[in-house]
Amino acid sequence: MNTDIEIALKFAALTHLGLIAAGVMMPRATGLWRECAKLAPFPRTLFGVYYAFIGLCLVSFGLGSWLFAAELSSGTPFARAVCAFLAAFWTIRLVAALLLDVTPYLTNVWWRVGYHATNVVFSTLPFIYAWAAFAP
Repeated sequence: MNTDIEIALKFAALTHLGLIAAGVMMPRATGLWRECAKLAPFPRTLFGVYYAFIGLCLVSFGLGSWLFAAELSSGTPFARAVCAFLAAFWTIRLVAALLLDVTPYLTNVWWRVGYHATNVVFSTLPFIYAWAAFAP
């Protein structure tokens, strides 16, 4: 077990709470539900399901990283596989963040601060999980 990696994984777990808070605020910042109301029932419901599913993933990743930090830092093949998956997941999310133009929605200082904070998290999580996956 690597104590430094375990601490980093607990930090990663806490950042998921911040992402959940950002996810809760995002519809208000973007007028998302107002836009979804224009959709037909099926895509509107499907979008809501996707939104809830992402929230469930964030809660699960955060709880799993906190409760199983010792196991995830143990270097077992399963722990490495889980951490490699999370590193890949957050790398893809970082790329998506870089491709999406959200500047029209950053209408006040708090939205801008929140946006930059989430990008810091999206940039940090892949490194933490890759470190846990590939550390000797």
